[in-house]
Amino acid sequence: MKVKIEEGCIACGACESVCEAVFSIEDVAVVNQAAVADNEDCVKEAAESCPVGVIKVEE
Repeated sequence: MKVKIEEGCIACGACESVCEAVFSIEDVAVVNQAAVADNEDCVKEAAESCPVGVIKVEE
C-alpha cells in the first residue's frame, strides 16, 4: 500500500489523531511510509476522515 498527501492539506491533524504511527503534522501532513504496512486499517480510516480529501491510498 502506498500513501500520498496531495496538495491542499490544511494541517488540521485529523489523520494524525486517527493514525499517529503513520501521519504527523509539520507544515502539512507527512507520511511515514515505513509504518504503513503495519497500520493499513487506520491509514484507510485516516484517509476517510480527511476533511479536504487529500490523502490518497493506492493498494
